Amino acid sequence: MRKRVGEDGMAAAPSDAGHDKSDSHGGGGLRGDVANICLLLLLYVLQGIPLGLAAAIPMMLQNRGVTYSQQAEFSFAFWPFSLKLLWAPIVDACYVSRFGRRKSWLVPVQYLIGLFLLVLSSRAESLIGGEHEKPNVAQLTTVFFSLNFLAATQDIAVDGWALTILQKRNVGHASTCNSVGQSAGYFLGFVVFIALESAEFCNKYLRAVPQAQGLVTFSGFMFFWAVVFLLTTTAVALFKHESPLNRDGTRDPELDVRETYSQLVRITSLKPVRTLIAILLTVKIGFSAADAVTGLKLVEAGVPKDRLALMAVPMSPLQVLLPFFISKYTAGPRPMSLFLRAMPWRLLFGLIMAGLVYVTPLFKLEDASFPLSYYGLILAVFVLHQVALYSMFVSVMAFFARISDPAVGGTYMTLLNTVTNLGGNWPATMMLWMVDQLTWKTCPSGLGCSTNADCGEGEAALCTTTLDGYYIESLACACFGFLWLLWGRHRLLRLQSLDLSAWRYRKIGV
Repeated sequence: MRKRVGEDGMAAAPSDAGHDKSDSHGGGGLRGDVANICLLLLLYVLQGIPLGLAAAIPMMLQNRGVTYSQQAEFSFAFWPFSLKLLWAPIVDACYVSRFGRRKSWLVPVQYLIGLFLLVLSSRAESLIGGEHEKPNVAQLTTVFFSLNFLAATQDIAVDGWALTILQKRNVGHASTCNSVGQSAGYFLGFVVFIALESAEFCNKYLRAVPQAQGLVTFSGFMFFWAVVFLLTTTAVALFKHESPLNRDGTRDPELDVRETYSQLVRITSLKPVRTLIAILLTVKIGFSAADAVTGLKLVEAGVPKDRLALMAVPMSPLQVLLPFFISKYTAGPRPMSLFLRAMPWRLLFGLIMAGLVYVTPLFKLEDASFPLSYYGLILAVFVLHQVALYSMFVSVMAFFARISDPAVGGTYMTLLNTVTNLGGNWPATMMLWMVDQLTWKTCPSGLGCSTNADCGEGEAALCTTTLDGYYIESLACACFGFLWLLWGRHRLLRLQSLDLSAWRYRKIGV
């Protein structure tokens, strides 16, 4: 349920950027750009912090008795990165020249993120709830939607600055800063926070004397990052000058907001683009139950959330290496062929994940812990699932790069990436909401109920689940996915075989 790093960024820098011979500084390597690369890396790390914190909230809520309908409500907090195309042209075109084109947005937005975190740190415990207090899901959703909206706006500004702050020969490193920095920030905000907030993890691995709480609290963690945001932003505002000229002495063209939105309308008027949008908005329905609900179901079954979060540690090298390996098979004119071959396997792993949730209680020991073999099983399933997932992800990114019109590459790529992210978010929200609707429980009174709210007073804790909606969803999603393949396979292959001119809106005389 998190935004995948790199899925909705702007168009990549030209592949020959690293071979420019006209750079006035001469030489090669990172000379003259080390400080700027470090700055970009820091800004992308900060961008990943709200994303990581937002990803940690559902696991914390799961241990506090919220319903899956409330989890669906909170999932809207992840939508801003899928919608940022709506305001990206405004960020690119509107600014204060004296302060700097990118700093005009970066500085106030990061100050707002810091202030948000500062205010939130004083109310964090009441929002997330405790032993005798229920979480305020509506306020949490509003706060984290706002935080991710600000982070998405910061992403637009930093992406644009990355293309002008670096010398032309080093512009290609901007995407590396994005991927590494945002991943590191997400890791700090999610994995590190979940581990250090867990009393069980800290007592077992980090303390000699057990205590009732982890090393950090929700409020303390946010206060720390609020201070980091405010100090970093102040330093950037005071000490980092933004030149109106690029490093090669050129000036970026002035962007017209109306023309940018007109380009989007003209691109979406193309028949192949409309077909591709329909495909992107529906293809992920088949995976939505596995992607959105499985982790929460494992936590509900008793698997400690810190153990699940730490699965990201051995997975990280795989996530870095897989795209490089898979790209060998997507470099040609038919990248979507690999996409279609990987899709049935990913659908199958959705059913395997449901089976994993089903057998989880069988592995639980008398002290409510799980043996190492169980975590090995989870890791093996997750690794194989990642292979199928990244095969599809790299394929579709390669296809976008191939068909995007170079004349409007940034707009074209951002449109397609935004649609594919939205195609993952709306089914995830729907699947979370439907879990409660499809689940049936039996009360001691013998009456049927779908949620604890339907039970009589004092009976909720005694209800037994007779039919878990997650398993219905998993089966339904897999069936839909295989049916979708019957509908979508020939359409994707036809789109892949089209001449590139079919994707250019100039072809229709606009």
